[in-house]
Parts: sequence; C-alpha cells; structure tokens
Amino acid sequence: MIQIGKILVSSEIKNELFVCDLEACKGACCVEGDLGAPLEQDELSEIEMVTELVKPYLPEKSREVLDKEGPYLLDEEGDFSTTTVDGAECAFAFYDEKGILKCGIEQAWKDGKTSFRKPISCHLYPIRLSKLYDNHIGVNYSRWGICSPACTLGESLGVPLYKFLKEALIRRFGEAWYNELVEVIEGESSNAS
Repeated sequence: MIQIGKILVSSEIKNELFVCDLEACKGACCVEGDLGAPLEQDELSEIEMVTELVKPYLPEKSREVLDKEGPYLLDEEGDFSTTTVDGAECAFAFYDEKGILKCGIEQAWKDGKTSFRKPISCHLYPIRLSKLYDNHIGVNYSRWGICSPACTLGESLGVPLYKFLKEALIRRFGEAWYNELVEVIEGESSNAS
C-alpha cells in the first residue's frame, strides 16, 4: 500500500501490467456488470450538459433510453451511474465499424464538441476508487476476466497500470500527486535492487 496524502494506492497499481486491447475485448467493460459507469456527484451536471451533444453518435435504442430514463440513475446504495440499455451496455456506448464498443461522450470530446471527456470511472478503468474513512480515497485494481487480453498485452509491453493510466490519474488527482506516486514507486524499485 502506498499513501500519498489522503489517497491510499493498492500495490497492484504499481505491480500489475496492463494495456487495454480493444481489438480483443471489444470494449466489454462498457457492457458487462450490473450497472452503468459509476459517476461522481460533480459529474452529474456535466453528463446532463453533454447528453444532447452525444446523441447523434448513439444508436436509436440508446437515444430512446436517454429520452425516457435520463442520462443517469441513483442506485439502492445511493450512488449514481450512467443509464443502461436493457440492463446491459451503457446508454452512451456505440459500436464502431469493427464491432468495438466505444464511448459516445469521448467521441464527442475527440471531435471537439465538448470539454468533458468521459466519466472519470471509465477513464481510470480498471482502477476503481472507493470512499474510505476521514475523506480518504482507496485506489484499487478491479481484476476481471474480461480484461485478460489487456493483462497479456501489458505483460508483453512491460507497462504497469500506473503508467498506462497516467493521464487518467493526473486528471483525477493532479500532476503533482502523480509525480509523487512515480517517485515513491521508482524509489521502492531502486531500493529493492
């Protein structure tokens, strides 16, 4: 475990090798699971603002669901997540020409239509954040079979999770925090050798 301020980082974040392999998994993380993407409270207004901009990227069924149910829901535990289509894929997802599930919000961002890239939970995946005591945040690796191709690719390329998710970690915690994380990890590695 690595602690930087009130952020507790699992050692798996430095040790596990991981690089998304969309050609192999086809974006399964956008469809598997019980709920849509977890949302932070401050993302709700962002999601509301981008929904109309994103709809042109989405299949008709997704647009209908968003019109009927809205862009997010509150679950029984009091957490928000994106709406899903028939309890499966995220309502903001679409299939590209290769049959890979992609994020409509991120596509709109890439096309310059919005400044909101996508929910931070999606950007950080397979890292999951958890609220802990005294405003501490847990940063953990969510190991799931659908990501085994990413583990294989990460291993062949030698890329640990914290490097693969550098941009997302900086987006969530800031560049100074990320640089400190790297210093701690690399310091531990050099001390071990």
